[in-house]
Amino acid sequence: MKIARFLYKKQINWGIVKKETITLITGEPYKKIILTSTEIPRDKVKLLAPATPSKIICVGLNYKDHAAELGMKIPDEPIIFLKPPTAMIGPEEKIVYPGGVGQLDYEAELGIVIKKKGRKIKEKDYAGYVLGYTCLNDVTARDLQRKDGQWTRAKSFDTFCPLGPWLETKINPADLNIRLYLNEEIKQDSSTKNFIFSAPFIISFISKIMTILPGDVIATGTPPGVGPMKRGDHAKVEIEGIGELENQIT
Repeated sequence: MKIARFLYKKQINWGIVKKETITLITGEPYKKIILTSTEIPRDKVKLLAPATPSKIICVGLNYKDHAAELGMKIPDEPIIFLKPPTAMIGPEEKIVYPGGVGQLDYEAELGIVIKKKGRKIKEKDYAGYVLGYTCLNDVTARDLQRKDGQWTRAKSFDTFCPLGPWLETKINPADLNIRLYLNEEIKQDSSTKNFIFSAPFIISFISKIMTILPGDVIATGTPPGVGPMKRGDHAKVEIEGIGELENQIT
């Protein structure tokens, strides 16, 4: 099932995506999904980022092939950092290249959107806390990351977290092909089979540090092939079983 958040007639709604239409649901999908009889043509809506996070929690290094590419040791536990909710944008929205930034990089990632409040979650119970999975681009000002020696400024500019196009509820996060295209050229091409830390482990690990809330987003790390974007470029994250997230850099 695909769950979308969208703008229609100046109102923000949630719905279930079908081939040509979106079926409106009552309220938000974090509790029980209640379908209405209203069906809206997909070409009449503007898709929005499919989450309403209090925080965006990101994993720094989580692909074995990315660690090998960088010549880095496999970490003993996840390296995590935060992006603010103000960094989030939806499909087809513009990624703004900030003035004063010398290198702006793409990072294709599998995003997880949380369904309900959780603390000290056991790995075996992780699925009950997941609303769905989506595409995410962890946009990064690489030169500022190197300069600062930590990641907050480099990861937190407005528009630095494209998310979408919707949530997919029925996929296995441990076996998904993930690619990033820059101007239709493949730059990243891997699989979540190369995760160092699994989705259940990541959710459990994070929940032992902080309470996760409905709508929170977890970014699970990026595969090898990270590189720069410039103004006018077109970035597309493609994840098997989910879809494509497309954004232009301006």
